[in-house]
Amino acid sequence: MSVTTTSAPAPTPAPGGTVRQSVRRGRFWIVLGVILIGVVVIMLVLRGGAPEAGTPLAADNPAPQGGKAVAQVLSRHGVQVHIARSLKSATAQSTGATVLLYDPNGYLDDEQLRGLGEAAGALVVVEPGFETLRALVPGLRLAGTPRSGGFTARCTQRAAVRAGSISAATAAYRPSNASQIGCFPTGDGAYAMVVSHTTAGTVTVLGSRAVFANESVIRRGNAALALGVLGQRADLVWYLPTASDVAASGPPSLAQLTPGWVTPAVLLLLAVFVAAAVWRGRRFGPLVIENLPVVVRAEETMEGRSRLYQRSSARLRALDALRIGSTGRIAALAGLPSNAGIVTVASAAATLTARSPAEVERILVNAAPHSDRELMGLARELDALEAAVRSATRSATGSGTDQPNGRMAQ
Repeated sequence: MSVTTTSAPAPTPAPGGTVRQSVRRGRFWIVLGVILIGVVVIMLVLRGGAPEAGTPLAADNPAPQGGKAVAQVLSRHGVQVHIARSLKSATAQSTGATVLLYDPNGYLDDEQLRGLGEAAGALVVVEPGFETLRALVPGLRLAGTPRSGGFTARCTQRAAVRAGSISAATAAYRPSNASQIGCFPTGDGAYAMVVSHTTAGTVTVLGSRAVFANESVIRRGNAALALGVLGQRADLVWYLPTASDVAASGPPSLAQLTPGWVTPAVLLLLAVFVAAAVWRGRRFGPLVIENLPVVVRAEETMEGRSRLYQRSSARLRALDALRIGSTGRIAALAGLPSNAGIVTVASAAATLTARSPAEVERILVNAAPHSDRELMGLARELDALEAAVRSATRSATGSGTDQPNGRMAQ
């Protein structure tokens, strides 16, 4: 005599369980998204937040980083300010004039810089890099970034003496000979401004863009120094090189077309990918010798599959697995062949249990669960249907009547 055991229904999961499972499944993408957001924030901080309005230090830029205030004051004091849009225009207008050169991107090569320096009567170079110094002022070396702001003039240069002090400097330079006169010392033999007298003329190297910027020109002696170094002559050529001034001998390479922030960003993303791969990667342990075949208990297999279904919320797949087992057992109880169709099995079950075929087909095929509660309800209905069929066939066998398929009870 077989005994049918019905397992107790599992408790309905709490509403927060599904949320926790979703977070647990997507935690890798959540962590990756947080890392990417952090990278973007760090890049924005390193680049100074929002992009600046207009071209920095441009003579026609009224924004805080522009230089329009100094250009207008010079114009009112009789200095003709010529804004050069190209190297050709700057060179043509620089004869006997003061030339302001600000090239933070290093567009000009050595030959172009030397040509401009030879044509200019006086050259004022703002925050030049290594290559610009090598071409215009040989021997003058970069000395890093000053640690503090506010520097006092300690030289005999007229413009520096009138200024007295400047508010800040982003670069310092170390002279190498007597023809290079340093002003505004920053420590360790370095200066924020160096005046070099050459055969071509005077080159003033100033490591402070703040001296000419609209937002900081009124601080300390910035305005006096800016007007002093730029107002030496009746004409001033204000020249900011652009990409059109690059002396290209062929098509630009990929490195030249790529913005400077792309390479560090790609390297950082690659490091994040490697870290994520190491973090989420599966490591194989040492090989274990195990005698085969391995006996796996049915309970363990059933529990493992049920956990997989629960983790992926595969309710219909889990219900279908239960339906396949129940349909096979109902067909066997009804005396149907193993290849009997679901309609045949449902019809036989409906006849045995005195239910409508539509209701039986709903339980065996048609109903689809949309929640864990509906899944548990359909599982109970399926179990009840199978129990009713078993009870009906057992009663029919005990009474000696024909079974629904026409066979005599054995």
